[in-house]
Amino acid sequence: MTEKQIEQLLKDYHWMINSVKVMRENLRDAGDGLTAQYGIEAVMPKGKGEASDPVFREVIRRSKHHEKISGYESKVKMIQERIHVIEDVREAEVLHWILEGKGYSWIARHMGLSHTHIKRLFSSIARQMAENVQDVQNVQKCI
Repeated sequence: MTEKQIEQLLKDYHWMINSVKVMRENLRDAGDGLTAQYGIEAVMPKGKGEASDPVFREVIRRSKHHEKISGYESKVKMIQERIHVIEDVREAEVLHWILEGKGYSWIARHMGLSHTHIKRLFSSIARQMAENVQDVQNVQKCI
């Protein structure tokens, strides 16, 4: 994974983690309030083709979205597994606020640093994480 890809993942982390959280809540709610069929309705053949049950359609729609969410989960996990790589105090602070969804200007004001200095710190974070990804891939090839 390249440094630019890591930078994009870091910028997208906040909304991806929120989407994962909301989607997990929605999947739990998708089947609430369903009633079972009893008697003759339970054994009668059901129609073929497209589902007419709106709840079932909603479950299908959410499951398709869930496939996207699982991709977000793997990207978020990849970032979380590399947070330990950042050891510099300033870089760790910048990383924390980036993952919280804050922009460079906000972080610069908060830390009392220039906007360009925050960008340099962010680039250093992305570079270190990208190097760690490559190191892990090289180790896995050797095994």
